[in-house]
Amino acid sequence: MPTNKEVFSILVDNHSGVLARVASLFSRRGFNIDSLTVSATNDPKISRITVVAEGDKDELEQIVLQTAKLIETKQICTLPPENSIQRELLLVKIAADETNRSVIREAAEIYKASIVDLSTDSMVVELTGKPSKIDGFLAVVSKYNILEMCRTGVTALQRGSAVM
Repeated sequence: MPTNKEVFSILVDNHSGVLARVASLFSRRGFNIDSLTVSATNDPKISRITVVAEGDKDELEQIVLQTAKLIETKQICTLPPENSIQRELLLVKIAADETNRSVIREAAEIYKASIVDLSTDSMVVELTGKPSKIDGFLAVVSKYNILEMCRTGVTALQRGSAVM
């Protein structure tokens, strides 16, 4: 069966151990988590966990059903790209000297990224955007020597006035 990536938004009670229980559920079921973020919400008693996982249709449905059964889960929904705002932050340190610095700077400008640190032999670029934008930028700069990189993982909200 073909696999799909799905973004899940999970509202949970904000107390210790909840993240471990959610992650453990994914692990026990054999699902790999591609991305995981946890954040506060407008209600201090509730946290939002955003998970990106891959699987076939039945496996992804099981994620929703099993996660909904957790005592701490208040609500879970999938966030398809066309009905949600999905963002990610990238920090990437690239080896840069006078021979390639201007080319990397041009790529950063095209992607509307910021150069947040510059030294004689490297630069750190910060980029925020859709995961596909992050992937595109990384494809462009991958021909240069990437020294370090960190991606936050996807965070997402449903479009429109609907509230989860």
